[in-house]
Amino acid sequence: MNNPDSFLGIDIAKDWLDVAWLSGQTLRIDYTDEAVAGLTERLLADPPSLVVMEATGGLETAVASALAAAGLPVAVVNPRQVRDYAKARGRLAKTDRIDALILAAFAAAIRPQVRELPDEHTRALGELLARRRQLVEMRVQEKLRIQRASALQKASLREHIAWLDERISRLDIDLTHALRTSDAWRDKDDLLKAIPGVGSLTRATLVALLPELGTLTRRQIAALVGVAPFNRDSGKHQGDRVIWGGRAQVRRALYMAAVSAMRCNPVIRAFYKHLRSQGKPAKVALTACMRKLLVIMNAMLKHHSPWSPELDLQHSC
Repeated sequence: MNNPDSFLGIDIAKDWLDVAWLSGQTLRIDYTDEAVAGLTERLLADPPSLVVMEATGGLETAVASALAAAGLPVAVVNPRQVRDYAKARGRLAKTDRIDALILAAFAAAIRPQVRELPDEHTRALGELLARRRQLVEMRVQEKLRIQRASALQKASLREHIAWLDERISRLDIDLTHALRTSDAWRDKDDLLKAIPGVGSLTRATLVALLPELGTLTRRQIAALVGVAPFNRDSGKHQGDRVIWGGRAQVRRALYMAAVSAMRCNPVIRAFYKHLRSQGKPAKVALTACMRKLLVIMNAMLKHHSPWSPELDLQHSC
């Protein structure tokens, strides 16, 4: 039987961390470099089997990186999974301490897989992508405002839109430079850019936000991204297959790539037409194209194979 103190949950706030052991012991520390270093030393003295924390929009990066760098097993999980687990156990109350205890129980019961955390360069690439996405969202909002703006407001809006255009263009240059100056990333980029429909932004998104690409089976990578269909059957009722969960930002990039590939990629175009001819709805066919494109990229990186319309997808199993 596992030692209950070997499973830890860490609930992360902006200014402090709540640490909980499965045994019920809890600890609150300030979220500072010094306090995290002290926690790391304490855990190294009695190494846990698993430390679990939620993905909290980047707040978890510093503590997760510090623990992982020290060789401790860390899993960063989807908050929805943890909340569903808490509801299943009837734990509806929510405080930082309770959340940390739930995370410890989740660690012991579910044993989420420990994945290698992104290195400093990969995190930097992800931050560039996040900033680009923020600026694009700002530009969309400004373009919507200009449609109803007065003449006085339009001048200011146009000036801001022009500034956003310039900043987004500079970020695109920075992203390309980051991809081309890293040997590991450049190899991936060189393989992926040969696929018709896969642009520079899609490639940067995959490198930064899907480092597992090329290391998993086709089913695993599809489930990880969230383009694998799941059954919804009960008794004699057979429900529609739906996709669920996964990495939303990667899915958005795949969606744009699939739309482009349906026009210029002979494999994806033929696959889409085949599905539509069988009566599949356009949305279902497009999702299937996203999955097929992802599987092709996974196979290419796994076997270091150049793009070819005859690429044997069976090798990606």
